[in-house]
Amino acid sequence: MAKRDSRVPQLIVVTGLSGAGKSQAIHALEDLGFFCIDNLPVALIPTFVDLTVRDEDAHQRVAVVVDVREAKLSRFPAAYAKLTRRTDLKTTLVFLEADAGTLVRRFSETRRPHPLGRGRTPAESVSAERRQMAPIRQLADHVLDTTRLSVHELRRQMLTLGGGTPDRTPLAVTLLSFGFKRGVPADADLVLDVRFLKNPHFVPRLRPLSGLDTTVSRYVLRAPAAAKFLSLTTSLLRFLLPQYVAEGKAYLTVAIGCTGGRHRSVAISEALGRALQRTRGVHLRVKHRDVADV
Repeated sequence: MAKRDSRVPQLIVVTGLSGAGKSQAIHALEDLGFFCIDNLPVALIPTFVDLTVRDEDAHQRVAVVVDVREAKLSRFPAAYAKLTRRTDLKTTLVFLEADAGTLVRRFSETRRPHPLGRGRTPAESVSAERRQMAPIRQLADHVLDTTRLSVHELRRQMLTLGGGTPDRTPLAVTLLSFGFKRGVPADADLVLDVRFLKNPHFVPRLRPLSGLDTTVSRYVLRAPAAAKFLSLTTSLLRFLLPQYVAEGKAYLTVAIGCTGGRHRSVAISEALGRALQRTRGVHLRVKHRDVADV
């Protein structure tokens, strides 16, 4: 039988004003490995906590969102007080808010109705919710004002409150060669055009081959322009990739194109792959969309 984790289970309650960023906050906790439930009724929180504490197979880090959508929200302060008295559970309450103008603007941009919006203007709904949530705000261990926070800044604050950085999977980077005559790949994040290089297509002995062939690769890469391009592009990607990793980006497709997608783009993609294969925090693969096309 596996030995049970001796650490005290952790519960984070995320609450606050509608439009203040609770969804982004809970997603950040999910990335940290928390088991998260949105809009859990107050009456079910004790049962949920008991399952977490007693079941050795249950998640040891859990988070719930409780907000104004809960019909019996007035019962939350008493329920939360009982949770904080438990010695077998570490409980944290995080309250998210923003200024009224920002919240009204966010609802206008997303075109979603406010939970208290029936018969009220957005500004009136925000004001009513702030009054209703005031008793819960007083209980909060952490109050985050997201008025001037970007999504990434809020994410970083929630990661800190959750106890560290996520055990994220590496950034999946695809170097994808392609031919412009068949269109730019729809999933390309960055597009590099290598049609400025000399084209092996016009060399009769090289035309039937592809950029995977050593002869074609040497022909493409020996050009001074190719060497300079590889040096500059490798430096650029070595700078960019850690930035994407730090921001939590999951996928990146770098599309390298030439006319037909058989010679220059293939050789350059392979060379970039070799140059970047040891980049930390990155899972790299090289693919060739059009190399088999005649």
